[in-house]
Amino acid sequence: MKPTAAVKPYIVSREFDAPRDLLWDANTTTEHMEKWLGPEGTTGFTKSMDFRVGGVYHYAQRSHDGTLNTWGRMTYVSIEPKHRMVVLNSFSDEHGGITTHPMAPTWPKVMHWDMRFEELGENRSRLTITWLPVEGSSEEELAMFDGARDGMDQGWKGTLDKLEAYLKRAQ
Repeated sequence: MKPTAAVKPYIVSREFDAPRDLLWDANTTTEHMEKWLGPEGTTGFTKSMDFRVGGVYHYAQRSHDGTLNTWGRMTYVSIEPKHRMVVLNSFSDEHGGITTHPMAPTWPKVMHWDMRFEELGENRSRLTITWLPVEGSSEEELAMFDGARDGMDQGWKGTLDKLEAYLKRAQ
């Protein structure tokens, strides 16, 4: 599945006071990802991870009180260790089947993530994510994505804030 050209991509980038190797590991190993992935107020849970091209990471985000599990899955399309990773991301059920967003049923079912990891020197690195629905997404899904950019800013800021705090603790 390829990213659509029907809407402008959403691009988020953040520099971190951490080496690229740690930033890469924080995005590719369950012991790291469970500690930061997801919005504020959630913790991660890994059901399974097969980190290879064609493999799937099946995970959940659990609320602090344990009442909400939001399941997701990432399918690894391309992996260039410590430089770039392309994944297809979807909400899922607990068995790994693709589902709709639990609070926004018109959100695109499959999202294309192009993640780039840059070494900036002196223990600094940058993560840049280009985010798009995949080709074949419905007009309604594309309109939802295109109209949700303010919410994406807020969501990604919170997630990357958690990653930044985690990287500081992990060094």
